[in-house]
Amino acid sequence: MTRLAGKVAIVTGASRGIGYAAAERLVAEGAKVCITARKQEALDEAAAALGGPSVAIAVAGRADDGEHQADAIARTLEAFGSVDVLVNNTGINPAYGPLLELDPGAARKMFEVNVLSALAWTQQVHQAWMKAHGGSVVNVASIAGIRPAPGIGMYGVTKAALIHLTEELAMELGPDIRVNAVAPAVVKTKFATALYEGREEQVSAEYPLKRLGVPEDIGSAVAFLASDDSSWVTGQTLVLDGGITLRGGV
Repeated sequence: MTRLAGKVAIVTGASRGIGYAAAERLVAEGAKVCITARKQEALDEAAAALGGPSVAIAVAGRADDGEHQADAIARTLEAFGSVDVLVNNTGINPAYGPLLELDPGAARKMFEVNVLSALAWTQQVHQAWMKAHGGSVVNVASIAGIRPAPGIGMYGVTKAALIHLTEELAMELGPDIRVNAVAPAVVKTKFATALYEGREEQVSAEYPLKRLGVPEDIGSAVAFLASDDSSWVTGQTLVLDGGITLRGGV
């Protein structure tokens, strides 16, 4: 497919997992991409696998660092000439357990990375390109932001905030910029290993579709929301969960 031909995307947290799968699908559909994450070596390997510098560049840095955001955007414009799509995929969950035992510093860092950095990336991309040319923003949330998720409660709180941020930005940035989100359930990535490792069959049995998600499931949805096929969709959160929320779970 070439529905994203001529488009350029920045995908954060894209050296592996959902971010890489999103970048891979965007490239497969004709886009060029800038991928970001913290480690340059892993990013370079990912960019090479995506097809090399003619279609993918890699810029390492912390997602919540404003200077890194500006540098990645500037280098994307220099390499490819536009920034038509922003995929805010970076997310962290450094704490597991009850909210009443949560270290305030960990909570603060989760908000900075999971919510405030998504806003900052959007602000910078808007100023650098989308304000004048339009575009599409896709935020990677979670079903933990839709219903309670014991053990990862603050992560869920940040994802709920990201979902609401998506709605607010969609109201502010329309009609030329669309802002949507995806909300996955458990996806088989290194980030989510603790949620299924050693008991995947037991966990997946709870899903109506009887399997966990894979990164490609999310990448295809991101590509849809980035493309003109979703040109009448904004402010929405697409739940990608194998049916698990039908049972009331996460």
